[in-house]
Amino acid sequence: MPEASCPTALRLQSAARAASPGSLDLLVVGLNHKTAPVAVRERTAVREGEQEALLSHLRQHAREVMLLSTCNRTEVYMAGVQGDPLSAFEGAWGIDLRPHLYVYQGVEAAQHLYRVAAGLDSLVIGETQIQGQVKRAWQDASMRGDTSALLNKAAQGALASGKKVRHETGLNDNVVSVSSAAVQLAGSVFGSLEGRTALIVGAGETAELTLTHLRAAGVKDVIVVNRTEERARLLADRVGGRACASEMLHTLLPEADVVIASSGAPHYVLRPEGVQEAMRGRVSPMFLIDISVPRIIDPAIAGVSGAHLYNLDDLEGIVQRNLSLRTELLPRAEEIIEAGVADLTRWNAFREAGRARSGALQAGQSRPSVV
Repeated sequence: MPEASCPTALRLQSAARAASPGSLDLLVVGLNHKTAPVAVRERTAVREGEQEALLSHLRQHAREVMLLSTCNRTEVYMAGVQGDPLSAFEGAWGIDLRPHLYVYQGVEAAQHLYRVAAGLDSLVIGETQIQGQVKRAWQDASMRGDTSALLNKAAQGALASGKKVRHETGLNDNVVSVSSAAVQLAGSVFGSLEGRTALIVGAGETAELTLTHLRAAGVKDVIVVNRTEERARLLADRVGGRACASEMLHTLLPEADVVIASSGAPHYVLRPEGVQEAMRGRVSPMFLIDISVPRIIDPAIAGVSGAHLYNLDDLEGIVQRNLSLRTELLPRAEEIIEAGVADLTRWNAFREAGRARSGALQAGQSRPSVV
């Protein structure tokens, strides 16, 4: 499989080649944590209410479309592509992204999808959240009528192979997640999180995972702040913490030793002046990490004295340690992926052969008889 960092011209040349009869008419174009920093990834994050406009544009370039958007990737899977996929992707978002984009076609596109679903292409190798994200992306596309036989088969095969990788290799045993890596990073700043107070902005799945790891690390007091106070209360009740509405964020900020942002807010919720005010009554530093995409903590906060600000890209060291411990498990995982992709290509070849026979039969029936 080609590296995501290969030159755009070569990727385009590969993707533009005409598909041979019986070949896998599948393509993916996108960017991820390997090809684009968080400052670029957040520009392609699919915000609430934007999905239909993006898909409306992409449907003009392919018969089948599946959009996958997570904190570390935005990808479009397509079948029956017409025209230049890079231009289609850039046109959907209306910005210049070409230096960060990759395109895989045919078997290589299938391999990429299968590796993504198995967590082999994730920032944290073996993480499990991506399996559910791929499943939701496919289910959403299917419900909208944007998928047909090929993308349905590819997505189902990827999910099945991903499940097999996790069950047969042990790759997800004690895996380091983005949430746990963020907590590890916080611990490295303070030495220990025992007795510290943590403030979480957000109340979704990632926020809950983060709170679980914070509790395990010895955090004594947890504050959950969310735009919807009811959601904050539900999460706080599950982990044993306090729930507050977003209007209370700056009032509570001086209490927080650790601030972890995991929310889909459409704007910055913390700015330098707010953190500076919170630091006035504090002796110890404040650790802030923004694992949201788009980011919701203003990067300028890094300049506030006593504030230590990090984002997803700063987890690289922890991620690399995780990978070094799991490298021996990867060959078996790749074997499972290759077997799954081989099944897909055999299914496709059988389907195309059937189409060819049907077409020949119809042509013979329509040919005028010779008298």
